[in-house]
Amino acid sequence: MQRINLLDNLSVSRIIYGLWRITDDPNHSTKNLQHKVETCLSQGITTFDQADIYGGYTSESLLGQTLKQAPHLRDSMEIITKCDIVAPIGIHSDKNTKYYDTSAPYINQSVERSLKEMAIEQIDLLLLHRPDPLMNAEETGSALDALIASGKVKAIGVSNFRPWDIELLQSCSTNKLVTNQIEISLCQHSSLTNGDLAHLQQHKINPMAWSPLGGGELFKDPSSALSIKLNSLANTYAVPPAAIAIAWLLKHPAQILPIMGSNDIQRIKQFSEAFKVTLDRESWFELLQAASGSAVP
Repeated sequence: MQRINLLDNLSVSRIIYGLWRITDDPNHSTKNLQHKVETCLSQGITTFDQADIYGGYTSESLLGQTLKQAPHLRDSMEIITKCDIVAPIGIHSDKNTKYYDTSAPYINQSVERSLKEMAIEQIDLLLLHRPDPLMNAEETGSALDALIASGKVKAIGVSNFRPWDIELLQSCSTNKLVTNQIEISLCQHSSLTNGDLAHLQQHKINPMAWSPLGGGELFKDPSSALSIKLNSLANTYAVPPAAIAIAWLLKHPAQILPIMGSNDIQRIKQFSEAFKVTLDRESWFELLQAASGSAVP
């Protein structure tokens, strides 16, 4: 498995396992989650993506219970988590509406809770989950810097930020923002041309791609031009069609890190199949054309 250095003291696996839907699994036991983690680790997938809000603010707790039962796993993992979304569910069921909170007290409170819930001493990578229109960049940047200085967080980044949001926060933070987690897939490829990926490349920030298979949209219509092309290339390389869609992301020079999420062990076992594929430039553009419905200008 390829690895990417985000900092001198932090590297991550090129494919990341997303824990967004682990509590949706009817059998979301600690034993089942341990099996999923070990299946990832056996392929060299060592990086796991969490968020405080996942599972209605329960996903971190499930991971923590798993690590308590199998503490040896922690030394083989890099754990990402996110904060700043306050939704009227779970621990925030008393709230009247969904909102964002990037204030220092809230970030600190979220980090303390995440550390406790996941039964870990340090978060490898903390991300702000969504841009907050009320963010006081100086306060937020200082809070993130203080968390790194305290040792509670190793590195910081953002999610769903646009270039100007990143520039604002980075101007008020001493520590580098090492990633921006955005939606990128053959279904959602606007970042190729809207400046998002160009900005990240310019500043040597590795993008993470959430929903890299379009939430399954890529495979819903087997008669579509995209499905036909994906299946054709899958036959050529003797891999699942999903591996072709991930290989399409891996070819981009921004060094995109796809976040793969599945509760199906057999599908998890196939995540690394994408590395068997080396798309040439023409095939890459053929997939783009099939996805967008037209050739490039």
